[in-house]
Amino acid sequence: MKRLTLLPAALAVLMLCSACSKNIQTTEDVHAGIMEYLTANVAKTGVDVNSMQIDVVAVNFQKDHAKATVGFRKKGLEMPPIEMVYNLDRKGDKWVVAGPPDVAEGHGAAAMPGGGAPDGQLPAGHPAVPDGPPGGHADPSGQLPAGHPPIGKQQ
Repeated sequence: MKRLTLLPAALAVLMLCSACSKNIQTTEDVHAGIMEYLTANVAKTGVDVNSMQIDVVAVNFQKDHAKATVGFRKKGLEMPPIEMVYNLDRKGDKWVVAGPPDVAEGHGAAAMPGGGAPDGQLPAGHPAVPDGPPGGHADPSGQLPAGHPPIGKQQ
């Protein structure tokens, strides 16, 4: 008989606890978690959150996990954002970034070091690129331009 009187009380407590759980499956809550991560890790990431426009472009929620595509661009500049993908885990009533971000596929990945064609070849129809230092300003003879200060072993 005592068990029957405890059952409704236990169900009421369970329903109350589940009703108190905050719904954090929102873009705003994900943005807050990413901003907290970036602010706490500024020395590691180099991202000055005060000078950047940081927007959550898309979020995919799966229970206690979220995958967010985040756009970064310098405040005041009209340019396409660099997009990164963050994995987040729910910890209580907030989202916490789980590990470093990935470059968003198809959004600047080819411009990143190691990006582009998997075999290192230029796309079909791309003009030839001369061998030499970045920027393609090498003289075929290996000589520096007139007035250029010596570099490397030439010093």
